[in-house]
Amino acid sequence: MRYEIRVDGHMSETLTRAFPELDHVLMAGQTVLFGTVLDEAHLYGLLARCQSLGLRVLEMRQLPETG
Repeated sequence: MRYEIRVDGHMSETLTRAFPELDHVLMAGQTVLFGTVLDEAHLYGLLARCQSLGLRVLEMRQLPETG
């Protein structure tokens, strides 16, 4: 499954390194993390990581599969 997680503000390089399995892009006052999520446990782990780092998640959505 591919997911996109939109976080409020521009994350620093240090913070983005906390999500090595995801790519990221900065846009319009947000950071968009995106990539493959292995299962539900991985997804909840990503959200817990966001929370522990004090990141405000604005939106999370599953992306359509490509190919």
